[in-house]
Amino acid sequence: MIRLLVGLVAGLAATGLAGALLFAWSGLYSVAATKEHWPPIRWFLDMAMRNSVETHALFIEAPDLDDLALIERGAAHFENGCAPCHGAPDAPRNPVSQRMMPPPPDLPGRVADWKPRELYWVTRHGLRYTGMPAWPAPEREDEPWAVAAFLLRLDGMSAEEYRRLAFAEAPPARRARLTELAGREEGALQTCTRCHGRDGAGSNTGAFPRLSGQRAAYLYESLRAFASGERPSGMMQPVVAGLDEDTMRALSGHYAGQTNAPSPPVPEAEPALLELGRSLATAGDPQAGVPACSGCHGPDNDPRYPSLDGQHAGYIGDQLRLWRTGTRADTPLSRIMGAAVRTLTEEQIRAVSLHYARIRPLQAAPPQAEPDKAATGDAGGEP
Repeated sequence: MIRLLVGLVAGLAATGLAGALLFAWSGLYSVAATKEHWPPIRWFLDMAMRNSVETHALFIEAPDLDDLALIERGAAHFENGCAPCHGAPDAPRNPVSQRMMPPPPDLPGRVADWKPRELYWVTRHGLRYTGMPAWPAPEREDEPWAVAAFLLRLDGMSAEEYRRLAFAEAPPARRARLTELAGREEGALQTCTRCHGRDGAGSNTGAFPRLSGQRAAYLYESLRAFASGERPSGMMQPVVAGLDEDTMRALSGHYAGQTNAPSPPVPEAEPALLELGRSLATAGDPQAGVPACSGCHGPDNDPRYPSLDGQHAGYIGDQLRLWRTGTRADTPLSRIMGAAVRTLTEEQIRAVSLHYARIRPLQAAPPQAEPDKAATGDAGGEP
């Protein structure tokens, strides 16, 4: 009897498999995007997808998702990478994306169905066979959290609030005095302006790095490294990958010349923490093998290294953590920087970040119209 039952089950399974293969071979099942899945198949696929996301995201711990800087970064990427398919509070979904199968969901009202860690997992890994791509820079595990932070605020968001977050439109007084960019270069500058401002000062939240007054050689090498993927970023690479060398140099020269941009707010800090930051910046920590920051980031050093004076503390801290974990870049100069910060503690990172954020940038530095091609090279050493 047992043998008979086993044989019967095996026969039914073989028959079912053969029938499925025959059905697939016949081509009767339409794979056209104009045809929806049969309801049982649609239910099964949706159930499998949701349970897969829930299981794989189960042990992910979310950071502070109320950080305004994180939300602004997420909004900026959403406008570039998500809104064309999902729509946005100031624009409906693209008609082309609505003809995908399955169509990308209109996200307001749907985000509440997911936990923050699940939004992060989907943003980072994508969803197979749905058109939802994985994060462009898989090394940057930190970046998808910005999108998750923004998505949590999307339900009920007005078009005005969305534009304020995603476009950071600067008031007239903040516009750069002069620019000789035109045509494609001017169009690229308008894209940069959405996050960094036309004068490179960015917003006071520290969502994006301050570019104003940086050396043109450093800015050009950073753009080149982002475009090539040497410096991974799922936010920057899609924006700059299509820029040609002349445009990159023009943008670099523009922001290098913005030496009169307003300074960011001075962050408060305990005197002991500021003294630790000053000591690390000027003398380092010889016992731990940490060199002085000023050895590379002083005003008269290699132009491929950035100035840290007046940079947002949050940005400096985030970059130091990336260096420490080895996910910032992989170039000869980056390996030097990685070795320099490998032993830094969280307290030291906060201290040196606050130290530089409190220094007022030089306002009288001579502008550079274009980086010196002979001086440019590997930009891996920026913080």
